[in-house]
Amino acid sequence: MSKPVKPSNVDEYLKAGCGRCALGGTPDCKVHPWAEVLRSLRAIVLQTELVEVIKWGAPCYTYANKNVLMLGALKESVVLSFFRGSEMKDTAAILDLPGENTRFARCIRFKNTESVASLEEALLGYVAQAIEIEKSGKAVSDPKLGQPAYPQELIEAFEQNADFKAAFAALTPGRQRGYLLYFTSAKQSKTKAARIEKCMPKVFSGKGWNER
Repeated sequence: MSKPVKPSNVDEYLKAGCGRCALGGTPDCKVHPWAEVLRSLRAIVLQTELVEVIKWGAPCYTYANKNVLMLGALKESVVLSFFRGSEMKDTAAILDLPGENTRFARCIRFKNTESVASLEEALLGYVAQAIEIEKSGKAVSDPKLGQPAYPQELIEAFEQNADFKAAFAALTPGRQRGYLLYFTSAKQSKTKAARIEKCMPKVFSGKGWNER
């Protein structure tokens, strides 16, 4: 069996899947049963000013190079996920937690195109709300921890690496605070991302950023 190829654009994703497993490009790929639902959601999102890209093998929509939302196909549904959904007003009561321990992201689940069509106006409002959050320039904060703001670069690292997210959550509040102050003290996004990557081994070992 040939090695799966990750899509370079959303049209390829809808045709062959995410390419993250051997089922990509086959009838058994989980993207295929949900293609019409994904297309319906994509058409709504593309009415906005968000830019469409592929990240982590799935459709991702950005504003000023910041991740705002993603589309994804699961076994039992399609999800539209907002990276900073916890800060949004859920006026239609449709936002859900992607996972039990999720702090920031929120998602909306769909099983058919009819449900997408019925929520089009609400979805456009939610997307507009998510864009305004990014435009505000406000850093992400976690009131549950009483900690400094979580930089977007750290949130994205958590989304890409669940083990890293769990290891960070297992640190003492003092160590978490030290990392957050260290990460957020960098002015440029690429510097923050580099610091996060460099500190990953220490986080996995349970140490603070200045511990040896």
